[in-house]
Amino acid sequence: MSDDKMLARIAALLRQAEGTDNAHEAEAFMAAAQRLATATSIDLAVARAHADKRTPAQAPVQRTVTIGAAGTRGLRTYVQLFVAIASANDVRCDVASNSTFVYAYGFAEDVDATHALYASLVVQMVRASDSYISSGAHRPTPTITARLNFQLAFGARVGQRLCEAREQTQREATKDRRRPPGTAVALRDKEIELRDYYRSASTARGSWQATRASAGYSSAARRAGDRAGKRARLGTGPELSGARSALER
Repeated sequence: MSDDKMLARIAALLRQAEGTDNAHEAEAFMAAAQRLATATSIDLAVARAHADKRTPAQAPVQRTVTIGAAGTRGLRTYVQLFVAIASANDVRCDVASNSTFVYAYGFAEDVDATHALYASLVVQMVRASDSYISSGAHRPTPTITARLNFQLAFGARVGQRLCEAREQTQREATKDRRRPPGTAVALRDKEIELRDYYRSASTARGSWQATRASAGYSSAARRAGDRAGKRARLGTGPELSGARSALER
């Protein structure tokens, strides 16, 4: 399956998730979207492994993803969400010191899938946190503390769900006798190639952390964000349709 077809099918699955009021159906569509992204990535990795010649388009890439303007509050929670989604899709990240952008390293189909899912989920995360703050359930915790904790928990939960869907798909692929031989080897080779590419391309120094001690902690907001992350439906079709154009190369 081509990258464009994969993104179109993911968009269709996410529209179905948005169109249902049944939480279990939404969860099924969400997991299906991640499984599709993973399955496509596996197919392309196997195809690369069996190709006689590799083209530049089949090599890992580095792209810049803009997160937000300098000085915007809460950018760290947006970055955490992107990094969590990236982790579930074989994409490595370097983060700007002010969290305004991320360097994403990976194969093109994986970076595209990551950005598509992020473009949908970040809108949902903000809406869910706005609803939580508007309800007043966070009081007496300061609004900014509650919002940051809510969004951090949301991102962590969504990342966990996507990783679970990815791992299930990879297990099934390596056991599927209908697939070409060497699927597990192709995935391992892909991992090594990405690791080597990241080491050669990245100039990052130090480590990035999503939280700071000065931000404060709210267990109630974390629990609320975790619940919202469990219910996440991954966004809407229109947001996905423009996701690729938002990527800076």
